[in-house]
Amino acid sequence: MCKQIEEKLEYAFSPLYLMVLDESDQHNIPPGTESHFKVILVTEKFAAQRMVVRHQAVYQLLTDELSNSVHALALHTYTPTEWQQRQQQAFSSPACRGGE
Repeated sequence: MCKQIEEKLEYAFSPLYLMVLDESDQHNIPPGTESHFKVILVTEKFAAQRMVVRHQAVYQLLTDELSNSVHALALHTYTPTEWQQRQQQAFSSPACRGGE
């Protein structure tokens, strides 16, 4: 699933930086489940776009994944300038609160 997400994002956004992390092991789900992901996406295509528009574009691209096996998708979307200002650091994911 991670590779599939990466390929779609690469093709659609031509990112300067892309990281897709499978964080499923940090959640209360069966081992081997690929359902929780963190995406860090840096692209010129986000210039002059509000954060909500960026996220909507990613959600639209990953509609199939989100309607099937992907349960959670943490998005960190930046322009190259924003990424540089953040010193190339994204927010850490919060700890899982459990759940069954």
